[in-house]
Amino acid sequence: MSSNYEKNSLTLGGTVAMGTGVMIGAGIFALTGQIAELAGPLFPLAFLVAAAISGFSAYSYIRVSSRYPSAGGIAMILEKAYGPTFVTGAASLLMGFSMIINESLVARTFGSYTLQLFDGVDRDRWVPILAVALIAAAFLVNIANNRIIGTVSKITAFLKVGGILLFAGVTLWAANFEFRPASNPSGEPTTALGFVAAVALGILAFKGFTTITNSGAEVVDPERNVGRAIVYSLLICLVVYMSVCLAVGSTLTIEQIVAAKDYSLAEASRPAVGRYGVWFTVGVAIIATASGVLASIFAVSRMLAMLTDMRLIPHRHFGMPGSIQKHTLVYTVVIAALLAAFFDLSRIASMGAIFYLVMDIIVHFGVWRHLRNEVGARGSILITAMLLDAIVLAVFLTIKWQQDVFIVAVAAAGILGIFAFERLYLHRRRSSG
Repeated sequence: MSSNYEKNSLTLGGTVAMGTGVMIGAGIFALTGQIAELAGPLFPLAFLVAAAISGFSAYSYIRVSSRYPSAGGIAMILEKAYGPTFVTGAASLLMGFSMIINESLVARTFGSYTLQLFDGVDRDRWVPILAVALIAAAFLVNIANNRIIGTVSKITAFLKVGGILLFAGVTLWAANFEFRPASNPSGEPTTALGFVAAVALGILAFKGFTTITNSGAEVVDPERNVGRAIVYSLLICLVVYMSVCLAVGSTLTIEQIVAAKDYSLAEASRPAVGRYGVWFTVGVAIIATASGVLASIFAVSRMLAMLTDMRLIPHRHFGMPGSIQKHTLVYTVVIAALLAAFFDLSRIASMGAIFYLVMDIIVHFGVWRHLRNEVGARGSILITAMLLDAIVLAVFLTIKWQQDVFIVAVAAAGILGIFAFERLYLHRRRSSG
């Protein structure tokens, strides 16, 4: 191996913190307004259904990763299922790009919330600037060792989970614990297609559990703790998400949530506790999004390093010193910064959901077809996970085709390009001996 992984450098607590760091940073701050726009007053239920589907998805990762813990765990799962083929490389790259997309999503959310502290600023200009600045800062932290990252993740996880729950409690208390988003002035009913499309974005809010599998070789007692960390992370995030959904819905109508969809939590705190509530919520959002970017960059750079070690993707160091891990870290932050600079939150979220769901289906099919007996997985659960993903993906693509055909075209071109690139690369590598 050309990459140096620090065995036993991540405890169970640190691993849970890393998983929740990615999920909470992306999910509740970036996606609440996006999901409410599609699901209407049923947006809390969309999060709940997304959690259930994510639970089915987690089953494949837990079964395989607990048996074969590895850094870059998703690539390992795919390699075990499909061998060193272009399917393994392409699906792994889909996951890698999905995680990078997540970084840009969270980074732009950081910019949107930070600007709530200032009046009269040019949002179109400053959101991407702040997003790129956060990604650069996360890069500097990530060039340190894993123990620093684990310590930062633990501290920020405590602060943001506690802060978000405090926001939810105070907001609900100020609203007399009444949930009333159905007072949508537009009066437009929620459609079944809209609700399922909202669930697709909700799944994106929970997909951070996969970062845990990507660090399996670095987790203490990974055979036990990888699965436990995934389950704990999902449960913690579900509690946090549902609390916030109820709080936002107790203060704002759906129309108001959608109008402030890039910073809906800050807007929800305004009528409840005034400007001090906005400041507090923005502070928590800054902590949550910053730690989310930090944890995501940590995971995806390790995954890309493993793909390089497996000779499934090419590598060029471009004169940079250091290990392959450091090089893939640079590639990760450059791509994330470009996405954050040129795409808005809605399009970033949509592209991330499409990439992730396609990759997830490939993983489940591979485990079902090739590994279920080896890892003791139940075929019925794997098939259910595949069907749920396929239904949600089909509905989401239908909705997005009607609303924003450009992002569907970009996502499709990206997926086809990744598979074509991977097939060509492996063909040339094998032909050259």
